Amino acid sequence: MTVTERRQRDRAHRRRAIITAARHLAEAEGWDAVTTRRLADRIEYSQPVLYSHFVGKADIIEAVAVEGFAELRLILRNAREAGGSPVAALRELAAAYVGFAVEHPALYDAMFTLNTELPFGRPETPRELQAAFGELAEAVTPLAGERDPDTLTEAAWSALHGVATLTRARRLHPDHHQARLTMLADQLAGVPG
Repeated sequence: MTVTERRQRDRAHRRRAIITAARHLAEAEGWDAVTTRRLADRIEYSQPVLYSHFVGKADIIEAVAVEGFAELRLILRNAREAGGSPVAALRELAAAYVGFAVEHPALYDAMFTLNTELPFGRPETPRELQAAFGELAEAVTPLAGERDPDTLTEAAWSALHGVATLTRARRLHPDHHQARLTMLADQLAGVPG
């Protein structure tokens, strides 16, 4: 291994450590607790080292969000593939999406709630974001019929985000959770009620 390769490996390792530490701290104490000082202490490097990898906290949040979209894509794909029929695939995906939001609240906030400069729905959108949206599109498109698949996918995403947000905030009746997800998926699929 050359000196340059070792430096690149060490740099990638430090970047990974910063992202992991930020994510763990945010999940344990919330994003307000994530500061460059606390991250530097956790990874045992100086604050200037953090700034050599990230411009600031917002940049770290974006890196965590991109990582979250990569994870969400895998979860959505597995759920979609487990479904069997197109309607069942959408039902499974809906449950997986809301489950992800509930199980990883700080990560979900980084992805969807906190202000970031991540571009959505544009050519420069990071591939991880596009891939996660693509998994949802894969589930929705076979059910679109005469409807525009992209618009239906955006409507599905919006609805799932709403359910996830309200579920996390405990604003919905917990005993109706599965029925709510089934009803939403069936409505999106055009299944007669």
